[in-house]
Amino acid sequence: MPVTRDAVLDTLSRIALPDGGDLVSRDMVRALSVEGDAVRFVIEAPDAAQAPAMEPLRAAAQAAVQAMDGVAKVSAVLTAHGPAPKAPPEGGLKIGRHPTAQAGPENPAGIDRILAVGSGKGGVGKSTVASNLAVALARQGRRVGLLDADIYGPSQPRMMGVDRRAASPDGKTIEPVVAHGVTMMSIGLMLDEGQAVIWRGPMLMGALQQLLTQVNWGPLDVLIVDLPPGTGDIQLTLCQRTKLSGAVVVSTPQDVALLDARKAIDMFAKLKTPVLGLVENMSTYVCPNCGHEAHIFGHGGVAAEAEKLGVPLLGALPLALEVREAGDAGRPVALGEGPAAEAYAHIAARLIGGGMA
Repeated sequence: MPVTRDAVLDTLSRIALPDGGDLVSRDMVRALSVEGDAVRFVIEAPDAAQAPAMEPLRAAAQAAVQAMDGVAKVSAVLTAHGPAPKAPPEGGLKIGRHPTAQAGPENPAGIDRILAVGSGKGGVGKSTVASNLAVALARQGRRVGLLDADIYGPSQPRMMGVDRRAASPDGKTIEPVVAHGVTMMSIGLMLDEGQAVIWRGPMLMGALQQLLTQVNWGPLDVLIVDLPPGTGDIQLTLCQRTKLSGAVVVSTPQDVALLDARKAIDMFAKLKTPVLGLVENMSTYVCPNCGHEAHIFGHGGVAAEAEKLGVPLLGALPLALEVREAGDAGRPVALGEGPAAEAYAHIAARLIGGGMA
């Protein structure tokens, strides 16, 4: 009988914590993936100080899953949130400056691939796609980072459920935060909520450079970059200063969104960045009461555009209330089960299968 995620979670729910509860009820299990007879998962300690004491729990969890029928291989990793945020020393690190010169395109140390998620316009759900794609990749065992490059309108802290500041203990490097198995960074983690960023282009480009090179990302299989809408300074800086593996372009099906998506695709082409595929968001709405299927924003427009351009349609994502509720609650829908989670898992599997994530 094949091993299921639910069966693994049931087993892990029997690993009791010394201060009450268990690994599952305390929401400490991350990036759980089941592939045939192989199981991988991460146990996230509340903080770095408590992590060493939790090693016996990690070993017990691994042994319990290893003892399950049908399980041949188990990988259980213990991680922890970064240290509590500290104020940088006087004259220390500040985000926002003019960019500094570099010899040529390069990726931060330890990052194998950088994948941009972009769109030609706002309001098509690009940030939702970026956060859920990052979570879906982590659930399939990848080491994933998420960079919120929308400097003017950072939304990833809310979507990923992070309400603590990023730390810079030495005033030179930034310690990112970990949420749902994803290492993430956003300028929103360094500002008061509601504080506006009012910068001209050079400051934006310098800030992006800092978020790429001064963050302690650690080893990552892929860094997902949530781009701002449009075709401006941030996009240009990312494409010219990193070895970008490719871009995923998100659009809704209607013509007015596709007009701007084509501009984003043209921009990536001119910057010699491969478009790995298109994603049709808000593709179909199924009424939860009667089951009627409606295409509120049209249907199939992105698929037709992908065929015209000769690039894959990576997936068609539903318009669903649960997606919005999950994003507002800081628990991306890709963490759960159901059609929306399965759609993101399918896109993640295609990117992994193609060697892009």
